[in-house]
Amino acid sequence: MQVETILSFLGYTGVFSFAISGLLAAAEKKLDVFGGFIIAFETALGGGTLRDVLLNLDISWVERPLYIYIVVSGAIAALIFKPYIKRIRKTLFLFDTIGIALFTISGVQIALNHSSHWIIIMIFGVMTATFGGVIRDILCNEIPLIFRREIYATACIAGALCYIGLNYFDVSELMNTILSASIIIFIRTLAVIKGYRFPLLNNIL
Repeated sequence: MQVETILSFLGYTGVFSFAISGLLAAAEKKLDVFGGFIIAFETALGGGTLRDVLLNLDISWVERPLYIYIVVSGAIAALIFKPYIKRIRKTLFLFDTIGIALFTISGVQIALNHSSHWIIIMIFGVMTATFGGVIRDILCNEIPLIFRREIYATACIAGALCYIGLNYFDVSELMNTILSASIIIFIRTLAVIKGYRFPLLNNIL
């Protein structure tokens, strides 16, 4: 139970961080306060909502309103402490990375109960972690981050495939979660530190 509590806390921290990034993105586009809260909400919960709709499940934030409170708290924190956000950008990056790792794994875990095909399961894991950011960028009239050379969704794919593989060999859920999430965190962090990026299409074709 203590481990589940820790993992839940880290997941909530990821939602909080995504809400902050969403509101900051809205601020850069000069949206009003209401627009900022909408962008914060869908950034934090958009991926999970899309997953639940496609799998015909009860939507997570409807079943657990705590998510809404966390999103609102993150958005308010971004409004109040925006001048200080740059000073803790590295910390926010860490929370964001932990968030996408845990969201990927949670998406895979849910999809495992509704599909037996590994590609479908992997897609739902990546969708849970990244599609909130995709929707955010589209609403803000930007090319989504995951399409702009960033090693982002790729890290989620690697972690999702790791979880699926270890699950096939009956590795315990806790150990599987730790190992698979660690792979995502490692790949994403290494890519940012080393500046690894995918080549642009116009440099290949």
